[in-house]
Amino acid sequence: MTAQLVASELANLIQESKRKNNDLRQAAEKSLEELKSLKVTSEAQISAELSQRSNFVNPFIIACGTKNVKFTGIAIVCLQRLIASRALPRFKLSQVLEALQQATSAGLDVQLKILQALPSLLSNYAADVKGELLVTALNISFILQSSKNAIVNNASAATLQQLVVSVFDKVVAEDGAGGHVEYVGEAPSQQGPVPVQAAAMDAYRVFNDICLLTENQRPEYLRFSGMPQTFGLELIESVLTNHAAIFTTHPEQADILRTRVMPFIISALRGKPNFATSVRLVRILFTLLRRHLTILPSESGDALDILTQLLDQDTALWKRSLCMEVFRGIFADHALLRRIFMLYDAKEGEKNILKNLTAAFVRVSTEKPTVIGLGLQSTLPVANPYANAVASTDQAMLEASGVTGIISGSVSSDGHNTGISTHWSTMRSPCIDQLDKTDPPSIPESYVYSLTLACITSLSEGLAKFILPLTVPTEGRRKKSAKPEGGRDSPALTADERPSTPSEGLKNRERSASSKRNPLPVNPLTLETHPLYPEIKVCAAFIDECWPAILATCSTFLYSALDSEYYHGLVRAFQKFAHVAGLLQLTTPRDAFLTTLGKAAVPPNVFTACLNSNSSRRDTPLSATSETGSSLFSNARGLLTTESASAQAAEKQRQQSMDITPATLNTRNLLCLRALLNLGIALGPTLSSTWRILLETLQQADFVLFTSGKAAGRTPLATRGPDQQAEQEATVLLSNFNSEIRAVETAASRLFESTADFPNSAFVEIVEAVCALLVKHVETTSETTGQAQPSPPPGPLRTPTFTHKRVLSITTSPGAGANQEDQFALAKLGDLASINMERLLSYPPEVSGWTPLITELIDTLSSSTNTPPVRARAAETLVRILLEAAGSIATQQEDVRGPIQIRILEAFHNSLSSLRVEGREVSLSNHATDMDIHRIVLEGLKGLLENCGESLVQGWDTIFAIIDTIFVKEDLPNDPSSTMTPRLMTRSVKLIRPSFASLQLICSDFLPSLPNLCFLNLVDTLYKFCTQDDDLNVALTTVTFFWAISDFLSSNSKSMSLTQAMVNDSGDEALLKLAADPSHQDSGGALWMLLLLRLTSVATDQRLELRNSAVQTLLRIISAYGDSLSPEAWLICIRSVILRLLASIEDELRAVHTSPAKARDQDGWTDTANVIIRGVSGLFASYLQVLLGHEDFATTWQQLLGHFARMLDVQILDINASVYSAVREILRSCAEHVQPRLGKGSLDLTWDLWSRGIPVPEDGKDDKSADNQKCLLVWVEALLELYGLIKDDFGVGRIRRMLTLLRDAMQHATPGAYASDTEYVTPLQGRILQVFCTVQTDVPRVPSAMITQIAEFVSLAFAQENPDKAASEKRTFVAMSKESMSILQSLVIKHAAETDIYETGAFAAALAALAKPIILKYKFKIVTKSSQPWREATKTVLAVLKATLPHIRAIDKARSTVQEIWQIIVSIANGIISADCSIAPSGTDIMDDQKFDISSFHKLRELIIPALGAEVILDKTRKAYAEGLFRTSIIHAPAPAEALIIYGSEDHHHDNTNGSDAVVDLDLLYKQRRGRTIDPPPTHRSAMAEVCLDELFALVAIHEDEEDESPPSKPTSTSSSPPTQEPIGTTSSSSPSSSSSPDKTKTIHESTHPLHVHLALTAAPYLILRCALSIRSYVADQPLRGRMPQPLSQRKELYRILRGLVDLRSEPDAIPDTPNVDSETKKHLLRLYPLLVSMVKVAGTSGDDRVLGMVGEALDVVGGELGCK
Repeated sequence: MTAQLVASELANLIQESKRKNNDLRQAAEKSLEELKSLKVTSEAQISAELSQRSNFVNPFIIACGTKNVKFTGIAIVCLQRLIASRALPRFKLSQVLEALQQATSAGLDVQLKILQALPSLLSNYAADVKGELLVTALNISFILQSSKNAIVNNASAATLQQLVVSVFDKVVAEDGAGGHVEYVGEAPSQQGPVPVQAAAMDAYRVFNDICLLTENQRPEYLRFSGMPQTFGLELIESVLTNHAAIFTTHPEQADILRTRVMPFIISALRGKPNFATSVRLVRILFTLLRRHLTILPSESGDALDILTQLLDQDTALWKRSLCMEVFRGIFADHALLRRIFMLYDAKEGEKNILKNLTAAFVRVSTEKPTVIGLGLQSTLPVANPYANAVASTDQAMLEASGVTGIISGSVSSDGHNTGISTHWSTMRSPCIDQLDKTDPPSIPESYVYSLTLACITSLSEGLAKFILPLTVPTEGRRKKSAKPEGGRDSPALTADERPSTPSEGLKNRERSASSKRNPLPVNPLTLETHPLYPEIKVCAAFIDECWPAILATCSTFLYSALDSEYYHGLVRAFQKFAHVAGLLQLTTPRDAFLTTLGKAAVPPNVFTACLNSNSSRRDTPLSATSETGSSLFSNARGLLTTESASAQAAEKQRQQSMDITPATLNTRNLLCLRALLNLGIALGPTLSSTWRILLETLQQADFVLFTSGKAAGRTPLATRGPDQQAEQEATVLLSNFNSEIRAVETAASRLFESTADFPNSAFVEIVEAVCALLVKHVETTSETTGQAQPSPPPGPLRTPTFTHKRVLSITTSPGAGANQEDQFALAKLGDLASINMERLLSYPPEVSGWTPLITELIDTLSSSTNTPPVRARAAETLVRILLEAAGSIATQQEDVRGPIQIRILEAFHNSLSSLRVEGREVSLSNHATDMDIHRIVLEGLKGLLENCGESLVQGWDTIFAIIDTIFVKEDLPNDPSSTMTPRLMTRSVKLIRPSFASLQLICSDFLPSLPNLCFLNLVDTLYKFCTQDDDLNVALTTVTFFWAISDFLSSNSKSMSLTQAMVNDSGDEALLKLAADPSHQDSGGALWMLLLLRLTSVATDQRLELRNSAVQTLLRIISAYGDSLSPEAWLICIRSVILRLLASIEDELRAVHTSPAKARDQDGWTDTANVIIRGVSGLFASYLQVLLGHEDFATTWQQLLGHFARMLDVQILDINASVYSAVREILRSCAEHVQPRLGKGSLDLTWDLWSRGIPVPEDGKDDKSADNQKCLLVWVEALLELYGLIKDDFGVGRIRRMLTLLRDAMQHATPGAYASDTEYVTPLQGRILQVFCTVQTDVPRVPSAMITQIAEFVSLAFAQENPDKAASEKRTFVAMSKESMSILQSLVIKHAAETDIYETGAFAAALAALAKPIILKYKFKIVTKSSQPWREATKTVLAVLKATLPHIRAIDKARSTVQEIWQIIVSIANGIISADCSIAPSGTDIMDDQKFDISSFHKLRELIIPALGAEVILDKTRKAYAEGLFRTSIIHAPAPAEALIIYGSEDHHHDNTNGSDAVVDLDLLYKQRRGRTIDPPPTHRSAMAEVCLDELFALVAIHEDEEDESPPSKPTSTSSSPPTQEPIGTTSSSSPSSSSSPDKTKTIHESTHPLHVHLALTAAPYLILRCALSIRSYVADQPLRGRMPQPLSQRKELYRILRGLVDLRSEPDAIPDTPNVDSETKKHLLRLYPLLVSMVKVAGTSGDDRVLGMVGEALDVVGGELGCK
């Protein structure tokens, strides 16, 4: 490309110069020919060839000298190309430079080409361009630099800079070249002339001349003058910037700086240079300070001092800005800052450069408070919309008015923005970089303050970067990664102050919790062997000297109007400075910064406002739940609650920018709080007493947020104005409040978690610091803070005080403020303990912090001056700590675990002991709090047992002591004569269940873990819980634990031997002594016996359920281990436990029975007595064989029966029932075993107990209110069991006593709850009847007694005056009566041959009892579903008579007895045939009953006829029988006139038993009565009436056997037989035809004929009367009917009577003779003859042929008797 370009330009040059310059043309043609003659093609070879041809550049040199624009332009292009490709011959460089210098006057393009060629020339020909050539090259640039064309001017300036720099590049290359050093001259230096080489000499001359030119002096080497000062300064800066090292290694160059540059800069700055010059001066000065401070110490000090002075507020703003930009650069280079301090402030006699500078920062920060928006708290900057306009007076006044909390002056007409913000407090390009400006730019008024902030930030950043890596221990430094993740090495806030999302915050928290433990930081001042140790000391000295000014500056800005970026940077600076001070153990600056940061986190005015707001609510009690629930620091590990302020709360806070709510924290406060917490994390082990600052700030923040309800505070604006951007920033901060809360939570959690790395001494310090947070309630405190003090210090160097005291003053009762603060402190104590649990348990209590921590908690919970929520929280914290401690050692070895467990349990006990101090004054409210605390501790003990009970190896006695703390003894009056024993009471009902829960766990799960000595404590504790009166359920449950302990003792003891010596009369001392000695072989038995005795005492408690449960448990325990007890042990248990228990119950029962005041307790004690008696019976029944094996059992049995008797004396039904039930069970058990059995004496005692009377009260109380069925039932059952054992010795006396008692029992028995005894007997009735079936009757006189009694039972149902009332009361005895009938039947039949039953009247009584239901029949209103009583009685009577009648005839002596018996039999017969159907119950089957009665009557007649005609039987008896037949045989009711004739009154239903009055003279019947047209209906039992009518005919009929007459046949007894005449004969039992043998018949007739005669004689009148009634009725009524026939039933009755009369052969002696008529067997017709005659007339008249025929037949018989054939 180079050859082509040059050839082309040469051709152009030839063409242009043909006619103008021949020399030029020729030279060009030669050069073109040389170019074309080259054989090589590569660029490098062409360049090399051309550089060897000396004439090749001649046309270009000639062209430049022609001054022709075209020629010069072509030449310059070619020269530039040749220079760039190194194609110029070196010996032609001088000519070329001259040609270039001549061409400088050409046009713009040429000049620019020249400027482009010069750098290449110096670069490609560096070794050749020196000396004069270099001067020429520089002169060309200087010539062009003076051009008025801006393009050329600027390009030449840049080229000149490049050339100057190239000169120094040659120096670097020269210095770097080895080999022989050739000096070309000397140059001056501070130490004198020094030899220099060629390049160094050129550099010295050039730089020196540049400095001279800049100072407007003549150069010594360069041939140019008049260079602009700004350009000279730029050249100097470029040299200093690009080759700073040369000034350090070349003394001649340093001398120029010392003698030329620095004096010039200092003098210029002291003058009034313009902006452009000042910028360049400051840039050079800053470069010198950064690069050459060590070689210019004095000059640099003067320069820094001048810069500091320039910060005076009267200096122009742009100049101050330049100075601050320099300082910003210095502070950003911390190594430079350290060098400055070492060179000046650290040396005696030197200037205090940095100290003065930091003091200047203080002045700068406070000079214009209105500009930075200084106020009482940090605010947001606000832009002034009128900054560029002239405001009206009104507007100015409005803005000048300010707002509360904002310090502001008058607003000038031009206005300004308020505060420091990145939007208006920064410059896009710093002043120091604005080299293109000649006039100062527009600089924000707050720009200087933002630079001040930047200096502070850079300072702290530099200190931290230098010091922090040195604090990492050696091991940690080796393992440290590129950047620490967190912990003490990196506590500062990052650029992102808060997590963007809640989940991110959670991850941070998890990461911090899981990170490795941080090692203890090293104090860098102790690293004396470290190579950086001097600089470490410098840092420490700097902090020690300058911290007051730095703190003052930071404090000022902390309360100014800063946007978020500046505020975050300031807080980071605060944090890092305090961090470094803390690491260097500089306590004063550290504490000062921590204090200031703490006040910024919780402003005093905010805290005071919260206190004031709470004072008005101090009277309102706050529960622990309500206070801690809203607390910021309520949860244990997470410092902050996670719930955020709701959108509604945030909206509520969104108000006008100046509506500040002082009683809330805002996001910036929380940012400061987080910085403070991070410092605590980093400096924790070194803080010592300074912990108070951090913890109190944290406590106050918690209180403020609690008081404000965690409402987000809105960051206020600096001024009131329509700044939408400021409003938006405030809104963003408000929305980030909850995120900041979570960030603080993370930091706080890490703070307390970091204490796990502390040494013991440091941990004790933080524990003591947290304990000191608890408010000590005294009368008053020494300090009160009613007003907030302004934070900014008044003077720049005034050292503030750092005592961080509490601002809460307690002069009255503690309110919510102290309450919440104490809640916080207690929560943090709990956190510290949880985090450091391993430490607390691994070291002695005094060393590890256990003692102060636990002691403080106990003091707090026991102090009555604390509020109830605080005390409760202290108790909960203590319990949680102790439970965690117990859980953490559960897996340790027993030797390690035991002492710690004792320590834990002693803490539990001590916490309760403090509440029970003698003389402790407790109010009512404090007592309630004491009880709550007591409950919390007891619940904690339960939790310990639940979680760690199985691992507990020591401290069981302490556990029982803790459980027993709920019991106190009753205070008795101090009376020596009083015999009352103090009663055990509980401190509060609320404490019973929490305490009992621990006892319950011990008894159910941990009995195997208990030492033997603790079982006695356990039994005593159980007894206390049983006897307490406040919680019955607990007492009941406690009773069951006696069983569990007994079971455990029995399973662990090989044998439980009991001896009489254990239970002597000295009380329980012997048992207690044995039980307390585990080594004694009888220890288990003694403890078991004590268990029973304690339970026996409980069994007499006044509470029913408790004593019953105790009794049941007691008996269950004895029963469960009865098999393992010897007879002696059994008797000891019975006498010491059972009989003692019975005696106690007897005393209580007597007291209740005799005392009206205790009468209401009777039922309860009755129930208890029943339980005891049942249990005793169970024991005796189950182990009777064992008991009988002891020789002294008879005495024990006698004592037992004595107790039973005394209980019976109380006369309580239930107790009586239980007593006899017990006797029954014991006797039953005795009967089941063959040997041994109760002795006769014991059985006699038992009989005496039973036979003492029926077990019902003597007052006869047998109504429904006292159901004695159960009592009587078990009493009878006991008799059954007893009888089985003594039946061989059961005489008639005992039988009669038994029967009497049973009868009384039957009569006194109440209906009870059973169903009516109509169908089934009651259990009592059944058992009584069972006795009758069981008793042996082979003993003389026993059967009669038994029959008599059972007969009475039969009649009980029918002897009651009002059966309906009996039925309604369920006591009818119907079922029993029926059952008794069968028993009676069997007894009578079995003993029918024994005359004793007849002579004693037993049989008569039995018949009389059976006769009652038969006679009553339908009159007995109680109807049974089964067979009716009268039917059963009928069957029984028939069976009994069949067996006994033969024996009755044989009775000779007891005539009256026989007569009585027959009277009863006749009444039974009459009862069978009679029935009042009109009163029959509904549903009665009368026909079936009639059929049954007919059958029964026939059976009875066979049994009693003809025996009824015996002479011994009274006539009235037979007459009663005949009359009964007569009355029953009447089918139709007679007319009133006839009834008057028959009964003597019109009431034909009247029962008249007088036989003489029953039958009237027949003459009355012969008189005709008036007829009636009313036809009475037939009786319901017409069949029975016909049977009775037939029986009358049969009784009157003759019973002699006459050979000339055929035997009469028995008339039909059914009403359905046709109305035809049938022969009426005698019954089969008395008919002559019943015997086939004449001899036998004769014998029978001879023996029975008199009996029949007696019967016929009695029955004849009734038969004639009966027939006369029917005939007379026909004669009177039929004429009225005319031809109408009689009703069928009457006609049938008439036919039967007429047929019977005709066929009857009556007994001759039965009917008296008719005068003048001789008749034997037809006398009855003669008596009725008048009526028969009348009947013929009526029949004839009415045309009744059949009647007429039958009557005619009868008259024929009469005629025959009269002799008329």
